[in-house]
Amino acid sequence: MADRPGGGGVAAVDRAFAIVAAVAEEIEPISLARIAAATGFYKSTVLRLLASIEAAGYVSRLADGRYAIGPAAQRLGTAYERSNPFRNYVQPVLKALVDEGSESASFHVRCGPDRRLCLFRVDSRHPTLDRINPGDVLPLDRGAAGRVLAAFDEPGDARLAQVRVTCFAQSLGEREVGCSGLAAPVFTADTRLAGALSLSGPTERFTPDMIATWRPRLITAAVGLSGVLGGDYPATAG
Repeated sequence: MADRPGGGGVAAVDRAFAIVAAVAEEIEPISLARIAAATGFYKSTVLRLLASIEAAGYVSRLADGRYAIGPAAQRLGTAYERSNPFRNYVQPVLKALVDEGSESASFHVRCGPDRRLCLFRVDSRHPTLDRINPGDVLPLDRGAAGRVLAAFDEPGDARLAQVRVTCFAQSLGEREVGCSGLAAPVFTADTRLAGALSLSGPTERFTPDMIATWRPRLITAAVGLSGVLGGDYPATAG
């Protein structure tokens, strides 16, 4: 195993961020061995960088030797909440969809080259197997929301051409067996992608009739949210 190169910036900084991300993605505290496996870095590299990350407060070492996210991350989260206006616009849209009887509603943004982040979430009032929480990092290449984000961030991908035309994606049991989803893009000014608005829940409830009913409602919600954010929606959507 060899240390992977950075993503075009300063290699040590890229590696430090990768370590913090590996710790943040785990529900439970994580061992040194698991951090090394998740990042592809040598344990010696991880330990060296962890010394600086710990000193800055972004990761804490527990008594049993495992690592957890540190208090400095909470300060960043608080600062993000304070300065990011999306919540004021997005959360009411998610709540309105759920109030209408939709499956769980979420808003996702891209998080690196192959992942996405659930930024906001409102759980449905139906029983659900779809256990996603704000802050969860999910694969970009599986799930309707991931497909939408990739389609508009990577316009050269011919496999996603239909998503770009219709502004709609669906997945049936793709990200997780038994869970399915629908998604539509949300745009800001100059048709820049803001994120993906999605509905997700048990596959058994994603019948053709359900999809036919909620597809236009989801797109209507995405169009409205885009307008609030100053974005235009493609005329081909639907």
